[in-house]
Amino acid sequence: MAHAFHDPMGVESLPEVSPTDLLQAWKEVLHRASLVKTHTISREQLSVREHMTLILRKLQNRKFVEFFDLFDTTCGVPVVVVHFIAMLELTREGLVRITQADAYAPVYVRLGYEELD
Repeated sequence: MAHAFHDPMGVESLPEVSPTDLLQAWKEVLHRASLVKTHTISREQLSVREHMTLILRKLQNRKFVEFFDLFDTTCGVPVVVVHFIAMLELTREGLVRITQADAYAPVYVRLGYEELD
């Protein structure tokens, strides 16, 4: 049978916390709180068809365009997502081709049909 000694009168001693330690812990709490941002969701009408037209216009009279050059990242994430969906739809319809020469090489977008002069 095992026995353990318990002193009910003993005082539990906790490690000391310096003001510097407390300040550092508070800064960490503030940092973590700043990572959680609230978002206001507003309804914005974004047309995939309109973005398809924009992409086709950018590709007119050009042999190819680098993939990243087709996106205006200053417009925000929702617009970029709709623009990407538009590019995928154009690719599915055969109106646009997305190519890459080698692995890790730049990705290019070009019209999927020959333009008539």
